[in-house]
Amino acid sequence: MDEMEEELKCPVCGSFFREPIILPCTHNICQACARNILVQTPDAESPQSSRASGSGVSDYDYLDLDKMSLYSEADSGYGSYGGFVSTPTTPCQKSPNGVRVFPPTVPQPPPQHHLLQHPGSLPPIPRNSCITCPQCHRSLILDDRGLRGFPKNRVLEGVVDRYQQSKAAALKCQLCEKSPKEATVMCEQCDVFYCEPCRLRCHPPRGPLAKHRLVPPAQGRISRRASPRKTSTCTEHELENMSMYCVQCKMPVCYQCLEEGKHGTHEVKALGAMWKLHKGQLSQALNGLSDRATEAKEFLVQLKNMVQHIQENGVEFEACLVAQCDALIDALNRRKAQLLSRVNKEHEHKLKVVRDQISHCTVKLRQTTGLMEYCLEVIKENDPSGFLQISDALIRRVHMTESQWGKGTLTPRMTSDFDLTLDSGPLLQTIHQLDFVQMKVPAAPMLQLEECCTQNNSATLSWKQPPLSTVAVDGYILELDDGGGGQFREVYVGTETICTVDGLHFNSTYRSRVKAFNASGVGQYSKTLIMQTSETGLPPCDMQSLGSVAWFTFDPASAHPDIIFSNDNLTVTCNSYDDRVVTANSAFSRGVHYWEMTVDRYDNHPDPAFGVARADVLKDVMLGKDDKAWAMYVDNNRSWFMHNNSHTNRTDGGIGKGATIGVLLDFTRGILIFLVNDEQQGPVAFEALEGVYYPAISLNRNVQVTLHTGLPVPDFYTPGEADPNGSVC
Repeated sequence: MDEMEEELKCPVCGSFFREPIILPCTHNICQACARNILVQTPDAESPQSSRASGSGVSDYDYLDLDKMSLYSEADSGYGSYGGFVSTPTTPCQKSPNGVRVFPPTVPQPPPQHHLLQHPGSLPPIPRNSCITCPQCHRSLILDDRGLRGFPKNRVLEGVVDRYQQSKAAALKCQLCEKSPKEATVMCEQCDVFYCEPCRLRCHPPRGPLAKHRLVPPAQGRISRRASPRKTSTCTEHELENMSMYCVQCKMPVCYQCLEEGKHGTHEVKALGAMWKLHKGQLSQALNGLSDRATEAKEFLVQLKNMVQHIQENGVEFEACLVAQCDALIDALNRRKAQLLSRVNKEHEHKLKVVRDQISHCTVKLRQTTGLMEYCLEVIKENDPSGFLQISDALIRRVHMTESQWGKGTLTPRMTSDFDLTLDSGPLLQTIHQLDFVQMKVPAAPMLQLEECCTQNNSATLSWKQPPLSTVAVDGYILELDDGGGGQFREVYVGTETICTVDGLHFNSTYRSRVKAFNASGVGQYSKTLIMQTSETGLPPCDMQSLGSVAWFTFDPASAHPDIIFSNDNLTVTCNSYDDRVVTANSAFSRGVHYWEMTVDRYDNHPDPAFGVARADVLKDVMLGKDDKAWAMYVDNNRSWFMHNNSHTNRTDGGIGKGATIGVLLDFTRGILIFLVNDEQQGPVAFEALEGVYYPAISLNRNVQVTLHTGLPVPDFYTPGEADPNGSVC
């Protein structure tokens, strides 16, 4: 419960919330604190009056202002409060697009002498008042209702009360005349707390009092404060109870809102049903967050054990180093201090990294636990409308907190081993050059099974170094057997971590393995991977005419976050107006490959780009803008080839809905050719292509395409050696 305390404190006063209200940004603030931070803005003309008077502000500016708003009247239910604007610190301040943000000029009421006001009343909120959220720093201009326009967070108020009760001092007897003793029981019928002597004297267990029910003080305090479920009233119509829930605006409403207000045409549901639904959603979200918290606790134990191991290994390493140095002559003793200093630095570095990670994870876990406890207390509330006022925000916070415990957060940043080896072999005359040397060969690579595949008579293998491996790697050696259980042979030596091997036998089982090497030597082999090539129905005489047929999909793991996938990752579109890049999950380095993409949707004449790219291609610009991609971009009338932002070979003929774009990649000639609706588009697009390439496209939200793979090379094309004349047929 202690970790939940920060959730229950006002960001302005730092104390527990008192009469909290909910701002449109879903943050909470004490009503008194909200009054204290109000700022009166100068009178200025509103955007509406500026538009009516024909000022220089364009409709485009107002459109941008609407995009800047966190909530709009149509989708939030908070439109009547005003719009979010920049903090009005100067007269006539404008938003970044130049639109005025202050309300219309209104006549100021005549000043009233403060002595005429009621002594206990609060001063009225001045017109054109602005309040800025102390957490997200978004500003809001209040309407005529002032702070009354914001709903009260009764759920949070109830949680604060319960928390303060749990921390309160022990209850005292109500009948002790001097120095009240601690109460031991409470009578539910008498509604009085008794200490033991007063109970025996004033509440004997006989006669009519024998039927009274005595309970522990804590239980009695809860029952005393228990009250029927509060009925919420509408902020728009204060005499009406909120009994329905507007799905579009995501807020409780009353019947009068449905009959007269802006919710009349919106979809509404029963308040109780939505209360139960959102409680279930919050509970489900908490389950996932609870799992993350459990993993974090286990991870902290792992890190703390690692600290102990580092300390033990450090002590052991120092002892070994001292023993070796003591065996040397005086010159070695002078060098010993320097070596110990390096070991101590390594020791402290490892401890610092792990302790920093412990501190960071502890803070995050405390915040997560506090949020969980707060959410659990919120779920206990029996106020549907109050709960629904904060449930969406809590669910988002829970999901956001869970995402922060994502991949890599619960992985140690440091190993407990010391990768240092002291070489004591040199002769006495070389003792002044004594230093730590790296004498470890690389660890065995790990095959990435999810990226390894076979297509017809080709095999693609991918691998990586083990996590936390600090040993340098100069390259890799990939070996395959002969497909019949024979000897392994080297098929690739280099620095790449993915390789496609073509020309294998059909319907054969190949064993593959990979090892790494550096200056110290060659490391161990990875685990052996067994791969089966495809069967073929072609007779032996047709084997030479068979092209490299490949099946692949788009890769969500490497795509830009704005890309939207469907149809088992064969269909893609985008949720951004800007071009975003997505590549395939397979790469090619040899052979002849052909694939097609059909245009499922084509709106507003965009210009998608199709082609091939390296693995490190930029994902937030059009394909071909950098030197990592070779592409053709095409609109509804014409096309261009583009590489490294150089546009060439404009060709008439565009695309539309239902069009088919073909891409032909021939490594035997080192060329790339594009087709539109089964016709070659322009000349050979690119030549001298070597290395590893991924099929790739770039598109925006106006385009949707579907990928088709496993296609044979088009009939018009004859694979073979490069033609110096540039002919492809």
